[in-house]
Amino acid sequence: MNLSKKNHSLSAFGVKPKNNKSVVSKHLIILLICTLVSFGIKAQSFIGAWESHHTAENGDKLKSVVIFSDGYQVITTHDFETGKFISTNGGTWKLNGDTMTEKVEFDTVNSERVGTEVSFEVFIKDSIMGIVGSELTFKRIDAGAPGKLQGAWLMSGRIRNGETQLRDTTRPRKTMKILSGTRFQWIAYNTETKQFMGSGGGTYTTTDGKYTENIEFFSRDDTRVGARLAFNFSLKDGKWHHSGLSSKGNPIHEIWSVRK
Repeated sequence: MNLSKKNHSLSAFGVKPKNNKSVVSKHLIILLICTLVSFGIKAQSFIGAWESHHTAENGDKLKSVVIFSDGYQVITTHDFETGKFISTNGGTWKLNGDTMTEKVEFDTVNSERVGTEVSFEVFIKDSIMGIVGSELTFKRIDAGAPGKLQGAWLMSGRIRNGETQLRDTTRPRKTMKILSGTRFQWIAYNTETKQFMGSGGGTYTTTDGKYTENIEFFSRDDTRVGARLAFNFSLKDGKWHHSGLSSKGNPIHEIWSVRK
């Protein structure tokens, strides 16, 4: 199965139609075929969130979630029952036919993988995706909706005491947040030193100018699991303004820019 985007063309049958009904019928058939082809390409998109439930060797029930945005991805595993953070890795991704190539930007299990590229054959069948040859498969959670913040974002500034303080997003030290239509995860890391500083994630909603997080894992503090945090959000000149109280109760006003 080829998952890459292709240009589909329809050639004429070479037979001159005898009447208008024949012409109309051909146009309807072509329109139907184009619609089905378009739907098939969309259905095969990796964009969105996927989950897998599996069991560790010690019997712990684990949950792994993958979030794909345009060009960036993250996969994280945590204990399904306790929310204990287990591991995360991610970076950039691209698809060539059935082959996915990822460039690793952070990896809590093996930091030496940072900066390397890995390629593997992938598949999507209905609402299931996975790596060819692996027993682990993922079920689709969403396809990038309904949340209004789907994509990859970089922390690009803060507003403190009315003063805007901008941050250079090209530097190795990054705080990235990846969102699907229902899932979010932030990751703080350094691609130069290969250091991982922390991550947290779960589900989110965007309703009436409110961005609400429900935390399912937090690498720095497991006691935060289950917390529900509500913030104000707005999009100004393509930037995401995020304000309210942090998980520690401190006032914040962050600025996030779409990662390109």
